[in-house]
Amino acid sequence: MFFMHKPLTLQNPIVISVGGALIISKGKVDTVFLSEFNALIRTHVAQGKRFLFVAGGGGVCREYRDAGKAVIHTMPDDDLDWLGIHATRLNGHLLRTIFKDIAHPRMIENYDRKLEGWEEPVAVGAGWKPGHSSDYCATYLAKDHGAKTLINLSNIAHVFDKDPKKYDDAKPLKHITWSTMQQMLGTKWIPGLNAPFDPIASQLAQTLGLTVVVAHGRHLANVDHLLSGRPFIGTVIS
Repeated sequence: MFFMHKPLTLQNPIVISVGGALIISKGKVDTVFLSEFNALIRTHVAQGKRFLFVAGGGGVCREYRDAGKAVIHTMPDDDLDWLGIHATRLNGHLLRTIFKDIAHPRMIENYDRKLEGWEEPVAVGAGWKPGHSSDYCATYLAKDHGAKTLINLSNIAHVFDKDPKKYDDAKPLKHITWSTMQQMLGTKWIPGLNAPFDPIASQLAQTLGLTVVVAHGRHLANVDHLLSGRPFIGTVIS
């Protein structure tokens, strides 16, 4: 079942959290996705839109985390988070390189340092510090740049009422409130947590009154509809 939403009006710049599972698929860099994403974004840049991307870590993050634990058996949460953060930075550098001719030269890694004098159509960020995921970084950028809506692209088309990998009767949700999200996911960050949206980022988003759209990043025709102000498929969290 797919839920179609009415068009959204997006402000410039458009903040997009790009899930690491889109960048790295089955242990390899997904050049097909990146090529198509590159072409799509440049089409919208030509129409005057500007973008702030934040790259996630995905499977690479979990691979390094699991490898460290396998060797020394136990690792502090901060070390687990730092492994994930560096995975997001590798993915972020890849995105910035792809958009190099139209991107700000500095990748955002310290969100206490606001992006000053940003004139390019694209800027790219990645993980910041332990205690949350790159979703929090994207939410922080939305706050800094006055965005009311954040697009969260991942490898799922909707948020479900429970984990669809574990439960065959999991149902996709068209709309969900931040309060309900927190009831489902809790309010604590666990390194490597695989959730539709980081619970720490969820708390900040609720405080900001931010709307988050969760959509499948590989369904690029649908992403195009979303960016173009046309009806789209996904889950709206508000």
